[in-house]
Amino acid sequence: MDGEMENTVTADKILDCRGASCPIPILQAKKAMTRMKSGQILEILSSDPGTRNDLPGVVERDGHKYLGHKPEGSFTRFYVQLK
Repeated sequence: MDGEMENTVTADKILDCRGASCPIPILQAKKAMTRMKSGQILEILSSDPGTRNDLPGVVERDGHKYLGHKPEGSFTRFYVQLK
C-alpha cells in the first residue's frame, strides 16, 4: 500500500504549501506541528511531488503518525497525526 487514503479525515489545522518546492513543505509542516497538541491532525496541501516521498519518513522519525495522502488533481492532501 502506498498510503493513499479512501476516507476523509477531519484536520485540526490545514497548511497550504501549494506552489512551494521541496524542502519548504516539509519544513513548514515541522514548524506547524510544534504549535499543535498531541493527537491533533495536520493536513498539508502540496503540489511538490517530493513531498509524497519525503513526508512519511520525516514525520515517523519525529514520532508522529503518517495517516496517508489523497490526490486532488494538481496537488495532494497529506495527513499527519501528532504524537
